[in-house]
This record gives sequence, C-alpha cells and structure tokens, in this order.
Amino acid sequence: MIQMSRLAFAVAATLLAAGAQAAPKGEVLVLLSSEHQLPLQDGKRYATGYYLNEFGVPADQLLKAGYKLVLVTPKGNAPSVDPRSIDPSYFAGDAAEMNRIEKVVQSLPGIDHTLSVKEVLAGDLGRYAGLFIPGGHAPLIDLANNPDVGALLRHFHQAGKATAAICHGPIALLSAQQDPAGYQAALAHGDKPAATDWLYKGYRMTIFSDPEEQVFESSLKGQRLLFYPAGAMAIAGGDMAYAKAWQPNVVVDRELITGQNPFSDKMLAKALLEKLAEQAQRPGQGI
Repeated sequence: MIQMSRLAFAVAATLLAAGAQAAPKGEVLVLLSSEHQLPLQDGKRYATGYYLNEFGVPADQLLKAGYKLVLVTPKGNAPSVDPRSIDPSYFAGDAAEMNRIEKVVQSLPGIDHTLSVKEVLAGDLGRYAGLFIPGGHAPLIDLANNPDVGALLRHFHQAGKATAAICHGPIALLSAQQDPAGYQAALAHGDKPAATDWLYKGYRMTIFSDPEEQVFESSLKGQRLLFYPAGAMAIAGGDMAYAKAWQPNVVVDRELITGQNPFSDKMLAKALLEKLAEQAQRPGQGI
C-alpha cells in the first residue's frame, strides 16, 4: 500500500508539473490571407499563400513558450501555403526541420477552417495578447486593402499590444487608414497616393525590400507585380529600414515588430516573445 501510495503521488506530481508547464500564457491571434492567386500586371495570376517558415517558425516558438494560437482569415477559410516555400533552403538546408515545422502548422487547431475577421471583431478582442501576420505574397491580395483588417489592427495599436509581421506581412498595416482599397487601387495604377490617417505613419519598420522583390519578380518570366510593397509603405509614411538583401533584419518601434524577409523568422519570433513578456509585466496585464 505504501509503495502504491508513493507511486500514485509520483504520478500525480508528474501530471501536475506537466500541466503547469503546458498552462497557456495567453492567446496570440494569427492573421493569414484567404487568397492564393496573386493578380499580376498582364492579367495573369501567380499561385501563392503563406510562407511555411515565416508562419511555422514563429508559431512553433510561440507554442513552445506557452501561448495558444488562434487563426483568422478574412473569409474564415483554410489558408494556403505557397508551394515555393516548401524548400529546405528556408530552414538552413535542414529537410527534417522543414518537415517538423510543416507538421506543426498542419496540427494547429483551426488550420483547415479559421475564424473570419468579422467573427473576431464581433468577439472579445481583449482576450488576445498580440497579433502575428506571416508573409508570402498573399497578404498583398486581401489584407492590405481590407477595412476589417484595419479595424483589427486599430484595436492592437490603441491597446499597445504586440503586433508582429514578417516579409510581405507588414503590407497588411496599410489597411489601417480611411480608404485602404482606394490606396491600393491607386498603387496598382502606378500612382503615388497619399495615405489618409494611417495609424503607423512615422513608425520605423521594414518589409521585403526592392532588391529582394526584383529577384523574385525575375523568376516570373517577364510578368510583373502590380506594385512593390517597399515603395507602398514608404509612400504611406513608413520610416523604412533595410538590411542587405536576404540578411535577417527585424525592426521594433513601440508595439510594432516587423521582419524584412524569410530569413528573419527566428529573430522576429524572439522579438515578439520579448515584447509579449514585457507586456505581461504591465499593471493589469499579468499572464
């Protein structure tokens, strides 16, 4: 009986310890595009989606740190992975790590049927500790021109809560102005429009740079993007900061965390976790 009692105690202690370790620190909202066909200048389309490492590497780090991820898209559908991103070169040549991250993403609750942005806006936004926007070209389609996305960003901006975006993800920030659809349409026509009441005007930030975009565009066999994201952010009033092409680069300004390219994934995850931990120390913001 004594041995059984000791065994039962040991099992109970182990379970309690495991439960304590797994206790979530909070919820992080992950905003992804609903789309997977990027319009180009000649009327053709390019198959795209989220970049596997840009989504999966920070997601993996957030999960390991004890955060729960809540996935959201404009339509509430399953997001698509950009087929070009399923490549070991984005994982330091480690195919096993790429496969592991792919499994992490595929196992996320909601990956096959996300919440819609409208559903999230109608709920309790205060429950989320932060917002994370992965890249890939898909955010250019339906996140940069979306007033509902702008309303979502406005909440995190006003609350001073961590808002992180990587590679093309920061283009979604352009939705936080009066007429994001009009702004994007003007860009696509080759104009240099004025952003109206943009929340992030004057923020220091980064995004996929022109030299990097030129390399990507050269792979399209003569096809052209409607506009380059770096120029769009600068015209709107972003204080842009870039490293050399393909070098990791993360810029932090107030609640905003932006990463330049796919190779900024680990650095962005680290900065986001630091910002979330800093937030948790504020009065009334305990974990």
